[in-house]
Amino acid sequence: MSKYFISICFFVFILVFFNYSLSIAVTNKEQDSILTSAESLFKMMKERNYTRIWFFLSHTSRNAIIDDTFKNMMHYAKEKGKGMAYSKEQIKNNFKTGGTIAQAYWNSYLDAFNPDMVLEQSRWEMGKVGKDRAQINIIYKKAERPAVIQMFKEEGNWRVGLAETFKSAKR
Repeated sequence: MSKYFISICFFVFILVFFNYSLSIAVTNKEQDSILTSAESLFKMMKERNYTRIWFFLSHTSRNAIIDDTFKNMMHYAKEKGKGMAYSKEQIKNNFKTGGTIAQAYWNSYLDAFNPDMVLEQSRWEMGKVGKDRAQINIIYKKAERPAVIQMFKEEGNWRVGLAETFKSAKR
């Protein structure tokens, strides 16, 4: 009976060890995918590759950018006494293709934000990781606290929640 018990214990140990090793490999692969997506967004910002920036953004972030752009364009048109020239769908397509509206938006954004602060002057650490949500802690060398980047798995790809991360409370 002792040989039988030892054999079962050994078998259980092997199963547990194999399962643990497999889960670590899957987790590491998933974390690599999360980090690569976030890094790619900031690299595309640095390169001013507007169509690729759009790809790496979450749906919520894209919709927030479209809504804000539409409202700003409506306000400007109203101020100038003109009719609105673009629908939300046209603005969305413009961002998707890296058109003039996207270029103006991202050039303005990148005049205020330097992606090198994240890419070269910050330390990255994985935060919480779930099935379709994750967090990356980005600690800028001069910051007291990290920026906690919200990541979302959408359509099989990890995307950066720019709006979800940096949204300010509406007053």
